[in-house]
Amino acid sequence: MHIIRYLHNDQIRWGVLHETQVIALDDKWPTIGHGLAAGWSALHLAATKSSSLGVPMDSIRWLPPVEAQSKILCVGLNYGRHVAEAGRAKAPYPSLFLRHIESFVGHEEAIVKPAHSEQFDYEGELVVVIGRTGRHIPVESALEYIAGYTCMGENSVRDFQKHTTQVTAGKNFDRSGSLGPWIVPASEIRDPSTLFLTTRINGRIVQESSLSDLIFSIPELIAYISTFCVLRPGDLIATGTPEGVGSKRTPPLFMKQGDTLEIAVSDVGVLRTPVINEQLS
Repeated sequence: MHIIRYLHNDQIRWGVLHETQVIALDDKWPTIGHGLAAGWSALHLAATKSSSLGVPMDSIRWLPPVEAQSKILCVGLNYGRHVAEAGRAKAPYPSLFLRHIESFVGHEEAIVKPAHSEQFDYEGELVVVIGRTGRHIPVESALEYIAGYTCMGENSVRDFQKHTTQVTAGKNFDRSGSLGPWIVPASEIRDPSTLFLTTRINGRIVQESSLSDLIFSIPELIAYISTFCVLRPGDLIATGTPEGVGSKRTPPLFMKQGDTLEIAVSDVGVLRTPVINEQLS
C-alpha cells in the first residue's frame, strides 16, 4: 500500500494506491499528516472498507505527496564521494536548508528550467517521511519516527545558488524540483542504509550510490534536526544527493527542455519528470 496525493475531477485529494486503483482517504483524515499519525494499520483498514469507491490510476494527475503545512528540510553535501567531488571537507554538522512546496511537482509532471539560468542541475535523493511528533529524539530510537520514504529530484539552479553564501534562491525556483511518486511504508524497508539510488537523464545513468555513503545517517539527521524543531507527521527530510552532479562534470551537464529526469531508489520507486523551459509572460 502506497500513499499518494493527486488531482481528480479538479479536486486535490490524497489516498492510497492499491494495484491500479486509487482509494481516497481524505474524507476520514484531512491531510496525509493526520493519516500517518493514525498509522498504516488504520489506513489499510479504511482503504479495505472503501475499496469499492476507488478510481482508476490512469484518471489522476500526480501531485507531490506533501501538504502545504509540512516542513521540507533538505541536507546538503551528505554523501562522502559528493563532498570529495565538490572539493570540500566533511563538516562536523549537517548542512540544512528549507524548500517550499511550490518548488516541487509530482510524478510525470514537468519540471521547469528557469528562463534566467542555463545551469539547471539534477540531484536525485531519498526522502524520509516523518510519522510521529517528536522533539529531542535519540539516535537509537529515531527510526521509530519514520512513517515511510519517497523520492526527490531536489535539483539546483547553480548560479543562483552561488550568488551568496545562502542557497535559498537556487533551491526554490517554482516547479524546479519533484517529489513522489508515493510514500512507501517504512515497514517495507528494514535498513535504509542498504538502499541504492540511481539518477538517469534520458536513460543515461548520471548518479548511482548506496545510501551507505551518507556522512550523517538517517537516525543522526532526525536526532540533529529534532534538537531545534518539532518534527510532525508529514514532515520531509531529504537526505542529500550523491556524486555525479552536472556542475562537477567536464564539460558540465545541465538539464534542458526535452530531457527526461528519472530518480530510482530501490524498494521505493521511480520518479519521472520531463523538462520544459519557463515561459515568461
